[in-house]
Amino acid sequence: MTIDKNNPLEQQNNPDRDGSSSSNVEASTHRRKKPRRDGKGSNTKANNPTTAKSKKGKALSGSKDAGKDSQALTTQAANPEIESGDAADDAAAIAEGGIKAVGNQRIIPFMKIEKPMALLSLLMVIGSIIAIAVNGLNLGLDFTGGVSADVRYEQPVEQVEVVQALADNGFDDAVVQYLGTREELLVRLPPQSDNVDGLNSSLTKALTLPNNNVEISNVNIIGSQVGNEIYLNSVMSLVLALVCMLGYVALRFQFKLALGAVLSLFHDAIVTIGVFALFGFPFDLTVLAAVLALVGYSINDTIVVYDRIRENFRRVRGITPRQTVDLSLTETLRRTIMTISTVLLVVLAMLFLGGDGLFWFSVALFIGLLAGTYSSTYIASSIPLRMGLSRDDFIVKVKPEFEEEIVTFNDPKMFEQDNA
Repeated sequence: MTIDKNNPLEQQNNPDRDGSSSSNVEASTHRRKKPRRDGKGSNTKANNPTTAKSKKGKALSGSKDAGKDSQALTTQAANPEIESGDAADDAAAIAEGGIKAVGNQRIIPFMKIEKPMALLSLLMVIGSIIAIAVNGLNLGLDFTGGVSADVRYEQPVEQVEVVQALADNGFDDAVVQYLGTREELLVRLPPQSDNVDGLNSSLTKALTLPNNNVEISNVNIIGSQVGNEIYLNSVMSLVLALVCMLGYVALRFQFKLALGAVLSLFHDAIVTIGVFALFGFPFDLTVLAAVLALVGYSINDTIVVYDRIRENFRRVRGITPRQTVDLSLTETLRRTIMTISTVLLVVLAMLFLGGDGLFWFSVALFIGLLAGTYSSTYIASSIPLRMGLSRDDFIVKVKPEFEEEIVTFNDPKMFEQDNA
């Protein structure tokens, strides 16, 4: 009987005719003689497809966690190496959104030049106080008293023409502002010796322009006593604003941060007022309004930095407090640049296009914005760091209100039975 070697069926039925087939049989027989490791055949963890799928799923989930680590955000479950003694710290980190991994993130060392900047700030504050004490403020009519009059022309006029006409008739140091349109103006003058009737006729004569009739609707004489009251109330309003900021930041964040914020606000206000005293710029209610607006702007910028500092103290591990402050300032730098640039665009527009009524208001804002941005970076962040700001200031550790006590009751009857 001949067997066709090319027929696979005959080779399968007659494995002895083919050496390769017999070797496969022997190999399979040899594999069967191996001891079973788990008593369930070859269905081990290595060959189990279900286990393989689970391992594949774990690998995929691990790659996703690695992607989250590259984004600098992980959770507590992905960090099992955290010690159990930091339970309160971990709870605070989870409340903030998970533990933040800094990794290779670039940190700008702002606090590296902390001492030179502190010296510069101290010199600026001392120089401003000396300028205010020696030169004094060039107080406007709102503080010193004077005369204010509402004027209406038939045709539009220029402010320079009105000021020149008043100066030609003996009314010096006049302040002229538009009231909505170029026909309506507010004229303010230093204190005059004439009464209301004589002053009204004198102003009508002085304000009359060629081919343009004028009408004075209202003349008010402000005494020096009223101006002093306005001055004192303005100073009290500034002090009250600083005290309220101190209480808010101390309640919302921490007292060390509150002290740094208030000192930075004082720095901004005193530097702005000092520049006005040094160069003799007029200081009136509009400039005071600009200073109060700067207090609100500067505290807003400072609160943004403080919120990031508190977050990083709770979430970041393994870095010093100085590095935490540098990290927070680095992360808020882009926001600070965008905010100050957009606000400066508006201030410059008011400075060059707003007219005389908004000129000194814009100058005060411009000076204060530069001082406020600088103080939020160095003064507001440097002072708390010098006071020992650390991670413990932001972690609330819960203490037990009472400890459990073991109470035993002595039964007299049981005591008598034991003695018997």
